[in-house]
Amino acid sequence: MGRLFLISLEGKIYSCKHCQTHLALADNIVSKAFHCRHGKAYLFSKVVNVTVGIKEERLMMTGMHTVSDIFCVGCGSIVGWKYEAAYDKAQKYKEGKFILERFKVSGPDGSHYWVTHDTHMGGSDVDDANES
Repeated sequence: MGRLFLISLEGKIYSCKHCQTHLALADNIVSKAFHCRHGKAYLFSKVVNVTVGIKEERLMMTGMHTVSDIFCVGCGSIVGWKYEAAYDKAQKYKEGKFILERFKVSGPDGSHYWVTHDTHMGGSDVDDANES
């Protein structure tokens, strides 16, 4: 398979909770108002050290989107998804951006987000993209 080259980030970093591979900088957060099956999720303009899976159509709370799951290159865990296309004009701002699910990453302070019994379970998309 060859040698794995990882990008190391400086600053407030979100990393894979399983292998601590750097994934994104806090400065690249577009919105913290997203929710998925397992709770909170953050929309990022840029992530690193991930591979992008196959494109598929998914019906989300805000409509139909073409998305690809993203996987940590360090351990192979699914850490979120990439928005490839949005069909609703109001959702076009998501195209090319990435979701990292909070329960799958460690925060900049090393904290983990744990799934609780009152976690939102209705879908996997933003409730209100304007909240931060």
